[in-house]
Amino acid sequence: MLKAFRISYFLQNTYRVNSMIYSLKQIPLIGRLLPSALYGSRGLKCAVNGISFLWEILSAFLGKFLYLFLMVWLPLELYPAGTTRSDAFLHILVFLTVIGAMMNTWMFNPTNDKYYAMILMRMDARKYTLSNYIYAMMKFGVGFLPFSILFGERAGIPLVLCLLFPLFVVCAKMAFALIALKRYLRTGDCTNENVLDRYLWIFVFVLLAIAYGLPAVSVTLPLQAAGIIFLLVIFSGIYSGTVIRSFPYYREMYQQILARNRSAADVQTQVRKAVREQNQKYISQETDIKTRKKGFEAFHELFVRRHRKILWKPVKRTTGICSCALLGALIAVRISQPLETAVNSMMMSALPFFCFVMYMCNRGSIYTQVLFMNCDHSMLTYPFYKKPAFILKLFQIRLRELIKMNLPPAMVIGGGLALLLYVTGGTDNVLNYPVLILSVLGMSVFFSVHYLTCYYLLQPYNAYTDMVSTTYRLVTSGTYFVCLFLMRAELDTMVFGSLTILFCVGYCVTACVLVYRLAARTFRLRS
Repeated sequence: MLKAFRISYFLQNTYRVNSMIYSLKQIPLIGRLLPSALYGSRGLKCAVNGISFLWEILSAFLGKFLYLFLMVWLPLELYPAGTTRSDAFLHILVFLTVIGAMMNTWMFNPTNDKYYAMILMRMDARKYTLSNYIYAMMKFGVGFLPFSILFGERAGIPLVLCLLFPLFVVCAKMAFALIALKRYLRTGDCTNENVLDRYLWIFVFVLLAIAYGLPAVSVTLPLQAAGIIFLLVIFSGIYSGTVIRSFPYYREMYQQILARNRSAADVQTQVRKAVREQNQKYISQETDIKTRKKGFEAFHELFVRRHRKILWKPVKRTTGICSCALLGALIAVRISQPLETAVNSMMMSALPFFCFVMYMCNRGSIYTQVLFMNCDHSMLTYPFYKKPAFILKLFQIRLRELIKMNLPPAMVIGGGLALLLYVTGGTDNVLNYPVLILSVLGMSVFFSVHYLTCYYLLQPYNAYTDMVSTTYRLVTSGTYFVCLFLMRAELDTMVFGSLTILFCVGYCVTACVLVYRLAARTFRLRS
């Protein structure tokens, strides 16, 4: 079994190294300096192997720290003062662990390295699975241990429960893995963690509501009940481990899982087919859709009308959710005097937090994906479509449409913040009201311009609609982390709002200039 793990580890590492070299070659300037011979460079592969090994160690701990900090520790700050911190911490932890165990057991995730090892290289499926499963569970447990002690003791959790939590996580995953194996033996149908059943998603949302909603009304699992759940899951996990170890049909099971995700050894084929079929459901098949406009205006209006469901339906849903959240906040501040004071103070210093909210509400990523899949991947084969004047014209038309899509939730959020400020006591400076509204609208416009500009300057898709641009991923990931960082910033509303508005105007002008000058070379089909 140790030999099987060693071979599989080197296989995974080789795949990871080659993927990293490929990603580096996709970055402008850097890619031109890196020849294809690097794939056979022993020195470079040793260096990247070292980076890969460090990342393996870092990922074992960093991901667990962020999970406990963002998903468990930070929400505790939002609950009323009467909520027992230790009970709320354990309550959230238990239900999130159940969700994580259901959705990610590791065993039923059809990854490329499993396909290469068990199907192409014909490795012993049982030895491969068990050796890698043991390693994955050990990584989970070791990664959680220091941070469960760190956050648990700060929340007032007894040390024994902090020490048992990593074992609880591992045993929960093993218990759900056993359920899936029993289901395979009974029905012959195996689980695929990449394709979750709709009813499972409903159950997940119910558990999320229980995890975060009940502590808000001071209803939590008692400490003793959480301890009993820990012990029951640990005992069931120990039993599950014995069954997992002796399960005899790993090869047959993985052949079924991987076959569903492969077509001529290409996992993307099925994904593309599924995406195309899903998109077809949202594209209008009406033949009488007409327009009185001309040129690119007519071209884009017909596109929007045909794709109205996929473009505008989520906007209406997001606007509705924001409206409900605003109504709930207004009711809450009228009921609770301490909450009213806290919200008024927050309105004057926590505007940067709403950068992340607007980032989440923004439709730029989906909009550009729909544009490429259902329009640009065909039109880019025509030379006239890549002329600078035509590119800028269509960019401006599309930007106007994207801004219109992002404005409804932004207007609700911006107007809602100003209304919350007013009903919670107001402010001495009346300019704070328009600044709140305009700054949120400015954030919405910025994200609209940002995503469309990235699309035109970095065009991340190839002819098969697969995203292949590493630079695009780096830019969008950087945007996410900047917004995440701003969540914790506290700046005066007037100062931050004014800077946001000015930055948005400057970014719009700069984007139009860059698109006009560069997009003729960058807005193209990738190989």
